[in-house]
Amino acid sequence: MPRSVNAVASRARRKKILKQAKGFYGKRKNVYTVAKNVLEKGLGYKYVGRKLKKRDYRGLWIARINAAVREEGLSYSVFMHKLNEKGINLNRKVLADLAMNQPESFKNLVAEVK
Repeated sequence: MPRSVNAVASRARRKKILKQAKGFYGKRKNVYTVAKNVLEKGLGYKYVGRKLKKRDYRGLWIARINAAVREEGLSYSVFMHKLNEKGINLNRKVLADLAMNQPESFKNLVAEVK
């Protein structure tokens, strides 16, 4: 009896990898083994990049809040501490947006916290 091989599934698997590798340079786009290795590495970088993006944005928000709060005579850490004491639950993204786009309302918030 001849050996049964699921050629349909294996071809589909290879096509999927090569389709994802479309746009890569040289053998990376059309040689399966090379494409598979490069794609695995790329997907790893993609995963890490999503985590780094969150970290970078948080740092940016903190820098913006700190800059806006220092104009009012406070430091970032003191401001955040006083916000927590007052029970004002605004995240850093919202605070940074207020500081950048609505400076008057941010000044009112800082005055309320002082």
